[in-house]
Amino acid sequence: MCLAVPYRIISKDKNKAIADVFGVKKEIDIRIIEDVKIDEYVLVHAGFAIQRVSQEEAKETLELLTELCENVE
Repeated sequence: MCLAVPYRIISKDKNKAIADVFGVKKEIDIRIIEDVKIDEYVLVHAGFAIQRVSQEEAKETLELLTELCENVE
């Protein structure tokens, strides 16, 4: 199963960016998406930003992931 997680871009330099999810920061590759901006949300899979998502969609997805994790025993 593949899972892409929404991250918020907090800084960028050429084809790399630092992105944040739940306070965890990670360096990701942004070369697949043109003109990524600070504070945008992107779906990240295997260290690559693969698609932009709206803030609302990112929030919904993160809430669902949080709920899933809380219900895992």
